Amino acid sequence: MSWLPFEPSVEELLCVVGPTATGKTELVIGLCEELGGEVISADSVQVYRGFDVGSGKPTAQELVRARHHLVDVQDPLEPMDASVWAQRAEEAIAEVRARGRVPIVCGGTFLWVKALVEGLSGAPGADPGIRERLRAQVAQHGTAWLHERLRAVDVVTAERLSPNDLVRIERALEVWEQTGRPLSDWHAEHRSRPPRHRARYLAVRWDRAEQDRRIEQRARVWLTGGGWVEEVRGLIARGYGATRPMGLVGYREVREHVEGRLSGGELEGAVVRSTRIYARRQRTWIRDVPLVWIDPSLLGKRC
Repeated sequence: MSWLPFEPSVEELLCVVGPTATGKTELVIGLCEELGGEVISADSVQVYRGFDVGSGKPTAQELVRARHHLVDVQDPLEPMDASVWAQRAEEAIAEVRARGRVPIVCGGTFLWVKALVEGLSGAPGADPGIRERLRAQVAQHGTAWLHERLRAVDVVTAERLSPNDLVRIERALEVWEQTGRPLSDWHAEHRSRPPRHRARYLAVRWDRAEQDRRIEQRARVWLTGGGWVEEVRGLIARGYGATRPMGLVGYREVREHVEGRLSGGELEGAVVRSTRIYARRQRTWIRDVPLVWIDPSLLGKRC
């Protein structure tokens, strides 16, 4: 496999990660064809049935080239979290290996990948009551005020988080209120345990301007000829308008358009902006991961 900058090992779990619109699907299919592999999808939208266009689900042709697991397996009314997904991914990995094939994890939901490889910290799950109360405090005092509240009980986590990172600030305070222990303590305890898998992470390297162009092009294709608006209109008609995946990047904006809160002229720009913000978060998630970078020029040759 001269096109890869490393020699694959059966002892390693290959994980294709990275921001949206970087060519993860192209890369993982090429790997599957070379290694006799099958894809374990780690995408928090592709897992749901009916959410096809805006999640970039593999096409029929791509599914012929590489078998995919954990795509189209969940009803949108049934939530899927990292722990449930990781358990199902473990089962899929075991099944793939039992047939003499190579499991390759692929997706942009890095929290799920991390849960599979490293396990979960053991901290309690979400508490809707606490979340609602924290959101009310944010509405009254602002995110920076909540960040200072966190600093008073968990300075390690507060130093690590941006004062604008509302989701993670809320999570840290939620854990503190539930357990009386800082989230940083839970993380330190978790890091002391050995990982569940020996993993090698791969990502496609694009410069920022080219990735932004790819995001714009993809949004335009999905909105103008891909049927995304029609898909969302159908999902709402079937009662899925208030589900979790409908509130995620891109789907949120298309739903607003279908419901008359966002004009057709504003839609593409809104989707692109939201996707770029999400891509920045994804880059942050993998910032400290030892990545093997794949040159984009290899995608066309292998895929």
